[in-house]
Amino acid sequence: MVHLSVDHPKKVIGLSVLLTVFFLVQIPSIRIDTDPENMLSDDEPVRVAHREVKRDFSLYDAFVLGITDESDPMGVFRKETLERIARVTDEILKIDGVIASDLISPTTTDDIQAEEGGLRIAPLMDRSISDDSEALRIRDAALSNPILKDLLISEDGKALALFIPIREKRMSYRIAGEIRSIVERYGGEERYYITGLPVAEDTFGVEMFRQMAVSAPLAGLLIFLLMLFFFRKFSIVLSAMIVAMMAVIWAMGALVGLGFTVHIMSSMIPIFLMPIAVLDSVHILSEFHDRFQARGDRKKTIIHAMDDLFTPMLFTSLTSAVGFSSLMLTPIPPVRVFGGFVAFGILAAWLLTITIIPAYIMLLPEKSLKGFGRAHTEGGILSGVQKGLGRLSLKYSKTVLSLCLLVILVSIYGITKTRVNDNPVRWFHSGHPIRVAESVLNQHFGGTYMAYLVLEGGREDVMKDPALLRYIEGLQKRLVEMDVVGKTTSVVDVVKKISFEINDENPEFNTVPDMPKKVAQYLFLYEMSGDPEDLYHLVDPSYTKVNIWVQLKSGDNQDMKKVESAVRNYMEKNPPPQELRVRWAGLT
Repeated sequence: MVHLSVDHPKKVIGLSVLLTVFFLVQIPSIRIDTDPENMLSDDEPVRVAHREVKRDFSLYDAFVLGITDESDPMGVFRKETLERIARVTDEILKIDGVIASDLISPTTTDDIQAEEGGLRIAPLMDRSISDDSEALRIRDAALSNPILKDLLISEDGKALALFIPIREKRMSYRIAGEIRSIVERYGGEERYYITGLPVAEDTFGVEMFRQMAVSAPLAGLLIFLLMLFFFRKFSIVLSAMIVAMMAVIWAMGALVGLGFTVHIMSSMIPIFLMPIAVLDSVHILSEFHDRFQARGDRKKTIIHAMDDLFTPMLFTSLTSAVGFSSLMLTPIPPVRVFGGFVAFGILAAWLLTITIIPAYIMLLPEKSLKGFGRAHTEGGILSGVQKGLGRLSLKYSKTVLSLCLLVILVSIYGITKTRVNDNPVRWFHSGHPIRVAESVLNQHFGGTYMAYLVLEGGREDVMKDPALLRYIEGLQKRLVEMDVVGKTTSVVDVVKKISFEINDENPEFNTVPDMPKKVAQYLFLYEMSGDPEDLYHLVDPSYTKVNIWVQLKSGDNQDMKKVESAVRNYMEKNPPPQELRVRWAGLT
């Protein structure tokens, strides 16, 4: 292969360029995926359960638009502020991708009030407000509704939150941008904050790709400058950069051409490959640099260099490729793609190095090699450092080995302290608007992270059983005792609110009725008076499953695990009145 390259350099380079063009033309058909959820395979049980729960209860991924006013004693509950929020809401409803029918806001979310002969279920707020006293009445009505308190309105009355459901999570970044534009047009002195896992994940994906578009060229530039510093010959260093760029194009072109989606992991392939791809080139150019002046013949020098380097370069490339290709054994699809194509890129870089570099050197004008290389093979700063370290290691061999052992022991101890934890919102720096919004809104509301606890019985209408509803109520009380849980909502809260309202707001009736028939009547009354689809977010139409909304103040994995563990322990110590199947869903 080396002799072919030095004897027919133009043909070798021409063929390499043609292959590179072939891979390059695949790249425009690139498909980008910024959703971290796709780190799991499509048939992963937790994803299957998540989709089933969303389907059964007509749920959509949603993010939060919070509105606060700390400067005014009335908070956001002033006539002008509420009317601005209503205008903002109207505009949000028009955005493509927003599920308008399920948007939670003061003008779209129903309140439950008693009226003669039944219930009045209507939006909490009209689009126009008569005066500030009307605004305060709206505030007090929301605070008296356990379903809306800490979900739609903060307990201190200074903030409102809109939960914006979206058709697809990948629309989050665009929709959030459109909402910011709406707020700029219609907002006032109040502050608007956008956060939530869908927008955090999609924003991270978009910004990650932008960073890779900047970081990969910068990495290439840094490598080029370092090599230029060492070899002091632009034309020689350029050959290594050409090989690296070709290797990246081959890897990314093959990935796209074979129909794989470029995930967040895959976007890092260029920045991994760039430094790896120049390694073999550095070996060859270094050897050529050391030997050229002594031999004076470029062909003999490059063949001699390749005689010495071919086998070690092959072995190091193979072991590196095997290391990355081992990632193909993981159950995480984007990691498999990442590992496989980095491995392919490493082997492509090896092939290009042993062919392009010799051919390139043979085509260089004679004058460009004038003065290149060292006049002798000894000396130099790096050689001095190398020899000094060698003497030091020989003289103090026991000390060096003892220090090495100490470092290993400390490292093993450190590994035992590994704590797996993740939260996409924490991927941003502390001053990022999404992080700031999360901090502010979690201080005001029950939480900006939503998890769904689904309890499923074995027969229809089981969720109308008072004993089971009281059990769910006890489970909710246990959950809100946890620091990370700010609020829970279930069909129990609906039943208790209806009982409270139709019994003249008597606190004694703010409970689950004793008889199943009365529970059934209350729920039927709700279905007749309001939109039953709102109820079916909390219970399925056959009343075999109940969905408890669990609002969390943290999206950390460890905190979600604590919540799951607390539910499991509670149900083990307090068995439900009948057998229940338990499932969790939600991005957390």
